[in-house]
Amino acid sequence: MSHHNRGTLSRVPPLNLGNQQPMTPLNADQAWRTTAGRAAGTVLFFDFDGTLAPVDDDPTAVQPAPKVLAAIEALAPVVRRVAIVSARPVEFLRDHLGGLTGVDLYGLYGLEHSHSGGETVTEPAALPWVPTMAELADLARAELPPGTLVEYKRLSVALHWRTAPQLGTTVEEWGRAQAERLGLRMQAGRMVLELKPPVDRDKGMVIDEVVRDAQGAWYFGDDVSDIKAFAALRSRAAADPHFFGVCVAVANPETGHEVAEAADLTIDSPAALGDFLTEALPHLT
Repeated sequence: MSHHNRGTLSRVPPLNLGNQQPMTPLNADQAWRTTAGRAAGTVLFFDFDGTLAPVDDDPTAVQPAPKVLAAIEALAPVVRRVAIVSARPVEFLRDHLGGLTGVDLYGLYGLEHSHSGGETVTEPAALPWVPTMAELADLARAELPPGTLVEYKRLSVALHWRTAPQLGTTVEEWGRAQAERLGLRMQAGRMVLELKPPVDRDKGMVIDEVVRDAQGAWYFGDDVSDIKAFAALRSRAAADPHFFGVCVAVANPETGHEVAEAADLTIDSPAALGDFLTEALPHLT
């Protein structure tokens, strides 16, 4: 497996990984320069937790890393659009992004969205599942051992064991049994299992829709759900040789290796992402 250095881009062929030769390796500066020629047609996508903000033992306490919000605010008018695509509810993203203007928010893996500060729109197929999710959250608090953190998000329930790693197997088994009982989908993450409605929305589908008529896109993510987003950029690039897509992993000790292997470029941390975006600005403006 190749080692991904910060700042170098190895162009990985689309995920069929047949006998194709990788394209010429690019470094980050060249990638931004390529983007500069099509900035007005390029979308920048960001995951939130572990990408824009460092992960915290308390999921309610996380804050974006320094420089990140200022850089996004400066980039937003230059590119076609900036979109945050997260497992968090839109309301949480709105509160934590300090009223960023001109940024689209996709919450709960795309079950909700808000365009440029507009109202929050919920995927209609998910709405009937709200009572099920509320009951599931109550049940989880009653049945799971102390040390599990139950996060109720209206349309999904996330079960965290970050402060009690030894509970991982117990929580996963309980979650799997509930998913089977209620007909829910599961999304694994960094020391968390999320149970969500059986509605067809994931990060890959959000990306597919948004990039359909774009000329290029960058996706920044840190977790296994982001690999679907990478795959969506790869398939768009495979279908259109003029589309310029860049998949960026933000390193972490838990799922980072798997995500970095699927990416073109790896950045060390959310704080390093703040620097990386700040350095990108002169290329685009």
